Amino acid sequence: MALQLGDTAPDFEAQTTEGPITFHDWIGDSWAVLFSHPKDFTPVCTTELGYMARIKPEFDKRGVKIIGLSVDPTDQHERWADDIEETQGTRPNYPIIGDSDYNVAKLYGMLPADVEGDVAARTATHNQTVRNVFVIAPDKTVKLILVYPMSTGRNFDEVLRVIDSLQLTAKHKVSTPAQWQQGDDVIVSGSVSDEEAKELFGDFKAPKPYIRVVPQPQ
Repeated sequence: MALQLGDTAPDFEAQTTEGPITFHDWIGDSWAVLFSHPKDFTPVCTTELGYMARIKPEFDKRGVKIIGLSVDPTDQHERWADDIEETQGTRPNYPIIGDSDYNVAKLYGMLPADVEGDVAARTATHNQTVRNVFVIAPDKTVKLILVYPMSTGRNFDEVLRVIDSLQLTAKHKVSTPAQWQQGDDVIVSGSVSDEEAKELFGDFKAPKPYIRVVPQPQ
């Protein structure tokens, strides 16, 4: 079964470029982003890993740990990191999982359960479905799943925007509208009555009874 929003993120043990981890222990009480790659030394993924290293301070500010994954061993990841630093100007400053046994890719529904054999014999095209972003909450539930084709680089600024929304809506009874950015107005959750909304937020604008707009709670 494919992972769905609200499912518990599968726990696993793995080798990474920063040593062995047990995933849930590694997350601890933080939020986490796991982003996966079909193969080392692929051009689009090279730009993505470099960009994530550049904006890691933005994840740090939000209490979010980031971890990459590629379907190759960690010693190869280290050689790839040299290329990433040379071409992108930043070296990965977060762990990258070695998934040469396909364990994590299978656990997270990115590869079929029957995939086996020498990882070196598989091309990026064989692993093209290993192009996901998972945002995981401190309670270890999956809050966001994005799946990208190999030809399209991922927008990690959008991942930050979604994390801002997830963290805000986890604390307050609100939702965020289309194109929302930090500081914009928000929408009162549908489960909140008008009376409770006034107690929580004061006066609100209601262009329709089911659309109640308030300033972003601080």
